[in-house]
Amino acid sequence: MDTSRISSFIGDLWDAEIVPQLVQYIRIPNKSPMFDAKWAEHGYMDDAVRLMETWARGKLAALPGATLEVVRLEGRTPLIYIEVPGQGDDTVVLYGHLDKQPEMTGWSEGLGPWEPVLRGDRLYGRGGADDGYAIFGSLAALLALHEQGVPHARCVIMIEACEESGSYDLPYYVDHLAPRIGNPSLVVCLDSGCGNYDQLWLTTSLRGMTGGNLTVQVLEEGVHSGDASGVVPSSFRILRQLLSRLEDQDTGRIIPDELYVDIPEERREQARRSAEVLGNDIFDKFPFVEGMKPVTGDLTELVLNRSWRPQLAVTGAGGLPALDSAGNVLRPKTSVKLSLRVPPTLSGAKAGAFLKQLLEKDPPYGARVTFALEKDGSGWNAPQLSPWLTDAVSKASESYFGAPAAYMGEGGSIPFMGMLGEKFPKAQFLITGVLGPHSNAHGPNEFLHIPTGKRVSMVVADVVARHYAEGAKG
Repeated sequence: MDTSRISSFIGDLWDAEIVPQLVQYIRIPNKSPMFDAKWAEHGYMDDAVRLMETWARGKLAALPGATLEVVRLEGRTPLIYIEVPGQGDDTVVLYGHLDKQPEMTGWSEGLGPWEPVLRGDRLYGRGGADDGYAIFGSLAALLALHEQGVPHARCVIMIEACEESGSYDLPYYVDHLAPRIGNPSLVVCLDSGCGNYDQLWLTTSLRGMTGGNLTVQVLEEGVHSGDASGVVPSSFRILRQLLSRLEDQDTGRIIPDELYVDIPEERREQARRSAEVLGNDIFDKFPFVEGMKPVTGDLTELVLNRSWRPQLAVTGAGGLPALDSAGNVLRPKTSVKLSLRVPPTLSGAKAGAFLKQLLEKDPPYGARVTFALEKDGSGWNAPQLSPWLTDAVSKASESYFGAPAAYMGEGGSIPFMGMLGEKFPKAQFLITGVLGPHSNAHGPNEFLHIPTGKRVSMVVADVVARHYAEGAKG
């Protein structure tokens, strides 16, 4: 395998075709079903599928025997399923998704979620890095191998459309397609992040997630605050009390021991090494306001906080009028949307059930308290890497990034990983991505760092080739 030819082929394909395709993809507001209840009626998801399907079909002619099907189960989001024949009896699964997070406010002037903007090496817009590039990068890797006749195992590419909603449709597709998927020995996921853009980063763990809508109701309708305050407890104050059962308001530490796990020593050591590599970049990548600082100055603890410890975010609110229309009314109820990240090895379902019981029991003043669960996805802790994969990743990072590979747990969730980890416990996992400093997935000013997208595609080609070579050795 000629690595320079791999680099040239993939780099040229990104410049000539993949970046223009991603420009078109960013323009499609195909929000995940949780954020667009009428996604089927609006048709944006179908537009995104059609764009990717059209490009992919045009490339499959160069991959003999390759097939593509858009699988549609009744009442569920579609899934793009591609099979590329290979040598031997082994299988590699490559995964990504095409649904997007909602718009979010706060985009800089000249930027927006559905308006692609290319500035230097960065392509701005929603979904390019998270992770619309996955299908293009996966096929680019396989095309690069075929261009120079490098053998690889049979490859299955799966691009789902429900990931940002917790992948609740995906288990049905995995079960439906199980006979066709087979028993993969390597799973490649391109939906993760990177600590910097200088080297390859492998994700060693992913936190799970639970959450939903917490509502506190005290009245059937709003009343004059001058008449009721001091007599009727505020729904907002009661909500604060309930949240204090879960989170220490002074430190942000999650209080119940039930939401913690023992952190493996290997992961602690990887966190220490990541802290040494990244230094203050661990927190400098966030757009802090002037004078703001992170929760602690201990860099290793910051890495562990975002990868192995439970953390709470309040991501939305209801029952609160806009400031310019907020009269002197004691409001009947207050609602907030809670997003609780949980450790990789803690059951998301158990965490969700515990959270519901914690918040709803013994409501202060007898208020009507309801917690409607929306998500309860478990996390994932990677199996130990086989020596061949450790060596392949190390060499690929040196070849295409010019620096050693790095390993770190990620704070986000990819439900597909936990699902496949259970179904294929002997598989090896290559989890990586392009979401590095300031790329801001889910927030304003999201961008794809194009050189990293190219290099990740090159790494995938290299590792898939080495996977076959290792299998040929038995």
